[in-house]
Amino acid sequence: MEGKNIIIIGASSGIGYALAQQLQAQGATLFTAGRTQPAGIQSTHMVWDVTQTPAADAFTQLPDMLHGLVYCPGSITLKPFHRLTPDDYRRDFEINVIGAASAIHAAYAAIKKSKSASIVLFSTVAAKLGMGMHSSVSVAKSAVEGLAKSLAAELAPFNVRVNAVAPSLTDTPLADFLLADDAKREAANKRHPLNRYGTPQDIAGMAAYLLTDQASWITGQVIGVDGGMGSLK
Repeated sequence: MEGKNIIIIGASSGIGYALAQQLQAQGATLFTAGRTQPAGIQSTHMVWDVTQTPAADAFTQLPDMLHGLVYCPGSITLKPFHRLTPDDYRRDFEINVIGAASAIHAAYAAIKKSKSASIVLFSTVAAKLGMGMHSSVSVAKSAVEGLAKSLAAELAPFNVRVNAVAPSLTDTPLADFLLADDAKREAANKRHPLNRYGTPQDIAGMAAYLLTDQASWITGQVIGVDGGMGSLK
């Protein structure tokens, strides 16, 4: 990753932080955006709250050329359908979809200029499998998949690749309530064919690969990194 300029939105914790650590070790020049500067990461940081400010107003320190953009912010709104409100759907859509579109729009010129860039978005296994209590986040993440595929088609003539990674349950701060005690962690392990839930490093590893030249013939894909949950019984 030497010589590559990469922006990670949401690099202060979870998958984004694990990715920033991996890319820093590989020599990438990092730019980060989010509410908090990621600790221990050498980056040009731009303060941005996805729900408050257009990315174009916040991304004032981007380089002229970007080789990669990764949008990590997400949400886990798990409620029975009858308890979900229109505001729940709006919030999930705003964080997952509008935020991603805003970030890509703000970086669009720098990404196209590289003529070899990679954009990585995040979906969820729940967009593929019907999972109760997930309707709001499933709607939002399904839209992320649509965004990835549409942009992949539109940007292919510029040799810009766009893919989405679809994890299952991963041990991040966002999922703390789902892994709050030993019983919940053991139940989460048993739901996966590989008998464990994911780590941030599992998911970050795939995102990092999609940013490399080794993945230069991969675009328009939704790649499950889910311990087999999305495909195996």
